[in-house]
Amino acid sequence: MTVFIEDDAPVIVQGMTGHQGMTHTARMLKAGTNIVGGVNPRKAGTTVPFTMEDGTVRDIPVFATCQEAKAATGAVASVVFVPPKFAKGAVVEAVEAGFDVVVVITEGIPVADSAYFVELALRNGVRIVGPNCPGLMTLASSSESHGVNLGIIPDGIVSRGPLGLVSKSGTLTYQLMGELSDIGFTACLGAGGDPIVGTTLQEALAAFEADPDTKAVMMIGEIGGSAEQDAAQWAHEHMTKPVVAYIAGFTAPEGKQMGHAGAIVSGGKGTAQDKQEALEAVGIKVGRTPSQAAAFMREVLASL
Repeated sequence: MTVFIEDDAPVIVQGMTGHQGMTHTARMLKAGTNIVGGVNPRKAGTTVPFTMEDGTVRDIPVFATCQEAKAATGAVASVVFVPPKFAKGAVVEAVEAGFDVVVVITEGIPVADSAYFVELALRNGVRIVGPNCPGLMTLASSSESHGVNLGIIPDGIVSRGPLGLVSKSGTLTYQLMGELSDIGFTACLGAGGDPIVGTTLQEALAAFEADPDTKAVMMIGEIGGSAEQDAAQWAHEHMTKPVVAYIAGFTAPEGKQMGHAGAIVSGGKGTAQDKQEALEAVGIKVGRTPSQAAAFMREVLASL
């Protein structure tokens, strides 16, 4: 079984013809992702050549709109590499076109814009991943298929295995993937570090709980907000699978933003200590370093 998106799912890239879009489309293709089109109204009707690993050239068509791209290719997902001031319009277009999954990589989107398109997606049954996230990577569920790498998560760090991973942090996603690369993952989801995101930690836990191939989940949080506490309570009430956590920011000073827009402690709330206490209160082990969190996960798996 796959999580969030099926193996070999057809995908389009909004902003594919820009520098970031070109760079990461080439990388996603190299990872085996089935990229079937791009969207840029100014370059509609053209194709963009990408050289594959075997030396062949794959020409990816560019469409004027998401609706046109979906109708022509049957794509079920979109990855958004669009500058912040245009991101709202791009995501709204993708949601209204009816994609199942829209992965929003863009950083710096105004919170009001994110609130608008996340609410629109909820009403339309579309899963948003992000914004301000590294993306979503699922590992192929069989030797005859390819997984799906949507965004900027490096390919080749891990293979298929029994772990699920959800993280607020891009860099820490990669580090924990590396720490547990010998075990492997079903899917790795970067939830994003903005105050409003389309897929919360809790929703990711629910997806992994429902997936029979996922046996345990690594959750990476950070200071700010209460997403980790909410996820802890949900896991306590609903999860049958073990969860191990790492929280970034134990030494963060109050009132100072640390990296992500949502990573700020205010009024004494949202500290790493608060989150650790909430998680440990429901039996979730919390590492104070990525290596310690990985060691806890190995202990948990050994006891299953």
